[in-house]
Amino acid sequence: MKLEICSFSGYKIYPAKGKVFVRSDSSVLNPFRLYCRTFRFINGKTESYFLQRLSPRKIRWTQIYRRVNKKGISVEVRAKRTRRTVKHERAVVGASWEEIRAKRTEKPEARAAARQAAKDAKKSSKA
Repeated sequence: MKLEICSFSGYKIYPAKGKVFVRSDSSVLNPFRLYCRTFRFINGKTESYFLQRLSPRKIRWTQIYRRVNKKGISVEVRAKRTRRTVKHERAVVGASWEEIRAKRTEKPEARAAARQAAKDAKKSSKA
């Protein structure tokens, strides 16, 4: 569904509504070619004001007046909310959370010694 915009008021015009005003401008360069300018209006009131050459900037109910005079714009600058990631500490299959925490808090020397002991145990089981 294509919505048009009123040339005078700036309101949306839904299909099968409104009026179209076609103004033909004759070209001096080529008299056989006519240039047409189309204006779309939401109702007869806007068309009448347009033909009277009234400025939509001075008529209070038009969208152009509201935009020029900054009406209806809420100027609340709010910080954009961001989602914060929440860390969850869960146990893994085969290891409880206490075992994982104990391994994390171990000193590097103790971890290196345990690793070396595991290597030695593996070598002795092969031989």
